[in-house]
Parts: sequence; C-alpha cells; structure tokens
Amino acid sequence: MRMKNLHHYTEHHRYCVYREFGLSALDDRMLTGAYQPMVGAFAVGLYRLLFQHLPGEQVGYSPLEQQRRLFMTLGLEPSEKGRKYLLEQTSKLEAVGLLQTSRLYIPENDDYIYEYELQPPLSPAEFFRTQHLTLLLRDKIGKFAVLSLRSGFSAVENGDAPYPAANKENISVPFYDIFELNTHVIDYELEQALSEVSTTAQRTGTNDAAEENSLNYADIILRFPRESVNRRHVEQLRFDHEQLGIVNYVVNKFNLSVQDVCRLLDEDDIFSPQGQLILDDLQHKASMQFRQTKKRHEQQTVQAAKVVALRQHMEEPERKEDSGEPPVEHGVQMEYYVEVPPQFMTKCDIHQYNMMLRNEPYTRLLQTFFPGAVPDNLIDIFEKIDLSYKLPGEVINVLIHYLMALLVSGGEQRINRNFVEAIASNMLLKQVNSYEKAVQYIRDQAKVKGKQAAGAAGTRTRTYGKGTKAKPEIPIVQDISTDGDAVSEEEFEEMMRFAQQMQASKQKGTS
Repeated sequence: MRMKNLHHYTEHHRYCVYREFGLSALDDRMLTGAYQPMVGAFAVGLYRLLFQHLPGEQVGYSPLEQQRRLFMTLGLEPSEKGRKYLLEQTSKLEAVGLLQTSRLYIPENDDYIYEYELQPPLSPAEFFRTQHLTLLLRDKIGKFAVLSLRSGFSAVENGDAPYPAANKENISVPFYDIFELNTHVIDYELEQALSEVSTTAQRTGTNDAAEENSLNYADIILRFPRESVNRRHVEQLRFDHEQLGIVNYVVNKFNLSVQDVCRLLDEDDIFSPQGQLILDDLQHKASMQFRQTKKRHEQQTVQAAKVVALRQHMEEPERKEDSGEPPVEHGVQMEYYVEVPPQFMTKCDIHQYNMMLRNEPYTRLLQTFFPGAVPDNLIDIFEKIDLSYKLPGEVINVLIHYLMALLVSGGEQRINRNFVEAIASNMLLKQVNSYEKAVQYIRDQAKVKGKQAAGAAGTRTRTYGKGTKAKPEIPIVQDISTDGDAVSEEEFEEMMRFAQQMQASKQKGTS
C-alpha cells in the first residue's frame, strides 16, 4: 500500500472488506504451505482476519467499521509505529496477489474510506507456473523444499497414472442436448434485478481504476481550482468512470503528474459543451506538456552539471514509476513472440520484452532504447504516426522494434522520417491494427527482403533509366580454333577452292 502521509491512514478511518470467493481446504493448505513462508505468519493472519469479516457462505461487502478493530484484534498500537507495521503487512499481501487496497474520497466529510479486496490463493498448478512466486519461495525455503511441496499437492505422481492419456476421449453431453430454453420471451425484470444485485457490476469502474494504477478522482479534485469554468465537468468524473479512464490513459502515456493533469483539464476546449472529454485535444496538449517537461529537465541537468563540476556521476531527477507489478492489460501468445534485441539480452527475457511491446506506450519504449534522452526527431516522427495516422500503440511499438532490428542488422544506415512514414502508411493500407497483425507484417517484410537479397546475389543485371528496354544480346561469331575438333586437309582444300572461285567471280564482275 502506497501511503505518503500517515495521517491519512489512522485507526479512526473507516474501512470495508470485499471478496467474491470462499476458502476451501486446498486454499488453506496453499496459504499455510506456499504463501506463509513468503509473507510471514502475521500477514497470513491479517488475511484470515479480513476474510472473516463476511460469513463463509456469503460474498460481497462487509459493513463499514473503524480501523480501530484491526489494530485491536491484531494487537497493534494505534501509533505511527503500528500504522507503519500494518502498512508493511498489507503491502506483502498485495505483492503476492492476495489483496488489493483502494481508497475512496468522500467530499461531504472530507475524509477517506479504505476498501480491502481479497483475492483467492492460486491453485497449485497456477502457483508453480508463476515464475516470480516460485523463485521467491525457493529463496525462502530452498529448491528441494519447493519440489517436495509441489509433489505433495498431487495425489498421482507423474508416470503413475492408471491409463495412458492418448486413449482419453471426451464423451460428455453438452448443455443444449439436454435442456431447451425459451429464448422467445425476454424477462427484462429478471435481468434488471440480477444486474442490480450483482456485486461485480457495481465494481466495474473502481476495479478498472485500481488496475490502471493511476490517478483517482480524489487526487484530481483536491488540486483542481474551485473558480475554474471546467470544475463542474471535472466533478462529473466522480460518476463517469469511462471518462476517468481516458484521463488515466493519457497520464500513463505521457507520464504526467497530478499538477499537469489539473492544468490540462483547466484548458479551454478540453471538454465538449455536454461535458465529454475531447481525447484528441487532450492528447495534443499532453504531448506539448511532455515535450516542455523534457526540455526543462534537460536544461536543469545541464545547469546542475555546470554548478557541480567535480561530481562525476550526476543523478538525474526521475519520476517515480510503478514497475513492480506485472502487466495485466493484455497477454501475448507465444506464436507471436518476437526476438529480444541484443541490447536487452541482459535486462529482460523474451516474455518480459514481448509484454513490454504489447502494453507500454511508445514514449516509454523509446526511452528504453536510449541510455540518455530520446532524440527530438524520433519523438516527432512517432508522435505524428500516433496523433495523425491514428496507428494503435502496440503497432507503433512493433514498428519501433522492427526499425531498431534493421539498424542492428545493417539493413538501414539511419532512420529518417520518409522511411518510417512509408512503413506506417503501408501498415494503414494493409489494415494492420493489432499486435498480432503487426508481428505478422514484419515477418512478411523479412521474408521479402530475404528473397530480394537472394535474387540480387544470383543475377547482377542492371537497368538504366525508366521505361527503357534492355539491349538485345547480339550473337558473337565463335572462333573455330577454340573448338575441340581440328579441320581436316580435305576440308581445308575445299575451303581454299571456294575462296578462289569467289575471288575469280569478283574480278569478272569488275572487268
């Protein structure tokens, strides 16, 4: 849990617990055997305490209570030391995927409400397929203990199955072979009632905001000027989660701070008369803000280097980025994996690199290819492709990967604007609008370049000028002396007689 001010997290604040699952005997064993060595017994005890806020046969929200109950039940003092310890334990649960914490701002009371959303423990198969969890457990208890724990969750050891899997045939009967539904009559009352009772439908917006790990409504409204003309539109973001998601998308894309977002939302023509965000204008202004911040950052770095001349390694100020959580937006199928460039071999594996290509904005991807600042001409090129051509972000990332691969292989001496825009326009014409299509496109381009290189190596014919025909090949008289067969005496005498006759006829014609 990220908490900058401990006064915002006290025993007087209210909280509730939310869960959509129940714990089985297998889940209890996973908590004790797999999760407890990683996070500790106190954190697992906190998890079980939060789980018991709701009856075991129910799911949903628990009643609102003061956090004093947590401090007293856990035996913690309601002091700064106790708050820090409780924050540390919740952070451990969040890191291993057992808990998600959200904070809701209440303008009427000018206060916060905390929501602890519990997540079920992973099944044994899913847990041991998760690399970072398995490696952490290995560091805590050792390699052989991990192998022993994994084998203890399986009732049948590998190779001891009673029948071979190759003879297995699915003979189950599907639903519609047995049951028949009356789909001609739609019960709107039932559908409305189910949607109102459903707890998942009520949490769609808050979950999206938590997964994006970006700004929430409280962060924006606390810093937004009260006298602004756009304040009434910004206040509507509290209930319009889709518009708030657009703001978070721009924030993550251009690495904006809360102050930058408030300045952008205070600009004219950012909202339509109906109060809807205009995404193109917001992205354009955010891009300008991003460029200005970058220039200002470079100027500050130069000035600091002049003042502190004796310092060899100057630390450049960087914004804090949350890189501890794995990407959760979109996965990449292994058939569409691209190779890791040589400069990334020591930084990440093929899974992490492809997830970065699929989910990161192109502005952040460019920063990973350069040890210092990204050249302005590259930012200009891809900014035009993004804002003018409307090429999706994951396609732009694959394009960047393709261009960098060409530079490394020596296929291109440099990246210029015309070359990049030609590839982008070709992608648009071929409707390359997804990550998978983009990967297939660069693979096809690699095959075409390979065939062209092979053809150029086999034939070195050149054509000069446009529309001109190649010169015809004129047969050359072969020298008879180069032939393998020698001329006989009879053939030589006959040739001499033929030559004398030709000469005699020529002399008669002249006379």
